Amino acid sequence: QVQLVESGGGLVQPGGSLRLSCAASGSIFHIYGMGWYCQAPGKQRELVASITSGGSTNYADSVKGRFTISRDNAKNTVDLQMNSLKPEDTAVYYCNAAVSTGWGKLGDYWGQGTQVTVSS
Repeated sequence: QVQLVESGGGLVQPGGSLRLSCAASGSIFHIYGMGWYCQAPGKQRELVASITSGGSTNYADSVKGRFTISRDNAKNTVDLQMNSLKPEDTAVYYCNAAVSTGWGKLGDYWGQGTQVTVSS
């Protein structure tokens, strides 16, 4: 089994910064991809950024140039550096990982979410 735990959320003013972290633990053979999703009240969950084990990244258009995703394969962690935050970034942010737990075993796992609120 695999567990993902997020941290780093909180309340910040517009233009401020936050750094979200996610740590994966459990029966991990290999993590192929990791990503961050957000879900605002009344909206569907959306991809914010993703990164492969090889370091290839993908970002939502709304966060390009402001957010940076990174990962440490040795520690099974992924971070999201969030700069120039806007009120519309307010949402619950969820960590996601595509994890192999053994030969021929692949699953999709989610963290519990961490609240990010951008308000003056």
